[in-house]
Amino acid sequence: MPKVLVPLADGCEELEAVTIIDLLRRAGIEVTVAGLRPGIVRASRGVQLVPDTTLDTALQDDYDMIALPGGMPGATHLKDDSRILGLIQRMAAAGKYTAAICAAPTVLLEAGVLAGRQATSYPGFLDALQPPGVTVSTLPVVSDGTVVTSRGPGTAMDFALTLIETLLGTAARVQVETGLVRA
Repeated sequence: MPKVLVPLADGCEELEAVTIIDLLRRAGIEVTVAGLRPGIVRASRGVQLVPDTTLDTALQDDYDMIALPGGMPGATHLKDDSRILGLIQRMAAAGKYTAAICAAPTVLLEAGVLAGRQATSYPGFLDALQPPGVTVSTLPVVSDGTVVTSRGPGTAMDFALTLIETLLGTAARVQVETGLVRA
């Protein structure tokens, strides 16, 4: 079964974080939720999230994907963490998946994995930066090779379902989506 790391920083967007974690676990994917620091993570709307472990401990394992929730200042905390940037770079170099939603695609940009790719983000982030070599899209979810990006809280379910499809295929996505009674 694929393994996914979801790092949490204070100020993360709780709707995105919980949606990613919940839907991937519904698909049977092994998800490790790691706090940048020990203890409870206080999300952007004050919701308290309890990580499974710390990032330092989580980094002792290997993952098939890293999925970054956005939110502010959570995305800034992720972008300022050399452990996160290094992991993204190592995973990209190994051909593994890197995924980010909302403001967090700027973390992928900082790590250098968006060059030559199409990506999306929350309005006012990638589009405001106009990064050279990156085609910025307004689509809800963009998959370009091993990089998956999405717009924000309203696209979190589509983003998580795309991550499931990326890791396990269309049938797994349909099974999880059917159980959610979206249609």
